[in-house]
Amino acid sequence: MSVCPLISVVEDDEGLRNSLDGLMRSLGYRVETFACAEEFLGSTARAASDCVISDVQIVGGMSGIELAQQVTPSGTPVILMSAFADDKVQAQAAAAGAQCLLKKPFDCEMLIGCIDTALED
Repeated sequence: MSVCPLISVVEDDEGLRNSLDGLMRSLGYRVETFACAEEFLGSTARAASDCVISDVQIVGGMSGIELAQQVTPSGTPVILMSAFADDKVQAQAAAAGAQCLLKKPFDCEMLIGCIDTALED
């Protein structure tokens, strides 16, 4: 039996972080959650993650764009979320190697589609 993929969620909003944790677990994924990018980068989940979901704007530290720049070279797909997903942010996300950028609030089905695509690649 294969191990379920590990999804790491980096989100400073505790309510959204917990909601994403619950959604991912209900879909059968293993989940690790982090309040900031630095916490994720210092964890064992960095090397073990099959996919990272991160907010673009994280209070008090590294942005999701900067996180994607550090994580995507290792081949780990990154899905970014932002309430401010304008053309500039979309271009930054693409340049950082993000798999996709979801505009908050987003439909769960959109997130699931992004995860499915990320894990297939």
